[in-house]
Amino acid sequence: MPVDAINFGLLHRICKLVVLLCFLHIFVTVVFYVRSMDIRISFAPKLQSHHNVTWPVQGTVGAITSRTEPKVDPAVGQPQDKPEQKTTQEPVKKLEKCPETSPLLVGPLRVEFNIPVTLEQVKNENPNLQQGGRFKPKDCEALQKVAVIIPFRKRDEHLKFWLYYLHPILQRQQLDYGVYVINQDGDETFNRAKLLNIGYAEALKDYDYNCFVFSDVDLIPMDDRNTYGCFSQPRHLSVSMDKFGFRLPYNQYFGGVSSMSKEQFLKINGFPNNYWGWGGEDDDIYNRLSFKGMTISRPNGEVGKCRMIRHNRDKQNDPNPQRFDRIAHTRETMNNDGINSLTYKVVAIEKLDLYIRINVDVGKP
Repeated sequence: MPVDAINFGLLHRICKLVVLLCFLHIFVTVVFYVRSMDIRISFAPKLQSHHNVTWPVQGTVGAITSRTEPKVDPAVGQPQDKPEQKTTQEPVKKLEKCPETSPLLVGPLRVEFNIPVTLEQVKNENPNLQQGGRFKPKDCEALQKVAVIIPFRKRDEHLKFWLYYLHPILQRQQLDYGVYVINQDGDETFNRAKLLNIGYAEALKDYDYNCFVFSDVDLIPMDDRNTYGCFSQPRHLSVSMDKFGFRLPYNQYFGGVSSMSKEQFLKINGFPNNYWGWGGEDDDIYNRLSFKGMTISRPNGEVGKCRMIRHNRDKQNDPNPQRFDRIAHTRETMNNDGINSLTYKVVAIEKLDLYIRINVDVGKP
């Protein structure tokens, strides 16, 4: 047989074998492709159910919310839109009560009046004050809400000293307090006790105070342990004044600075409204307390020290010639003359940086 014929036959068989192998390869490839499609089709529902699973997340007590996986944009690889997430606000942590005795107190203080002070200076040195001279502790809940009431007329220089010394003291005592300067409008005879009644009534319109400190504008405590708050009995705070040689002038004395709770104040029907001019109203108040079965509490003489700013007696505040007769009839007048018979007119209210000034018309004698 010729060589060319042998070579051609061999080449033909090789080609047929290659073709068979190609068909076999294609067949195997198709089989595996079809089987992989079956696997993906069966896996898809499981994958879908995996993505839609709900996960409990913490919310309000007894509530369960759910979340789903966000859709992803394949072009950027980021979620297309964020699912709505329910958030719960952290409950406000309730402050603990302030201690009975503030840890911020420093004790005896040096009180001087020979260097003038300004309202701007007082404001800068008391950055935690809110408008209107309001303050409350940030780290604890004050035990008392105290309205400090000052009967006032034409004593602006004295008021600056009072604000300069008292604001830091009251803050160190950890009180929730406000300062109300009740200014008697006009030039009629001064009526201190009626201004105190007005201060009580107006302060309660502003805040739910439960304690009231009634303070003359010219008296400054010399010890911050003398708490400007209320006690189980009405409190006399200006116990030992330099004016009286740091001694109590007499046991029934209730003048200068005193405090009463709302209940104590209402029990005596507040203060008398008919004491025009200087003197007498403090003794009338003492009688009211005594007739209602209350006694006066006081700090000791050392803690109760205070200084008075020296000044001449104000015009239209001469001694009241009727004071002794009125004091003698307190028992008969106290139920009808007081907070239940109070009349006045508010002229203006100014909410200043360091105090609230309320100008009032108290009428005439």
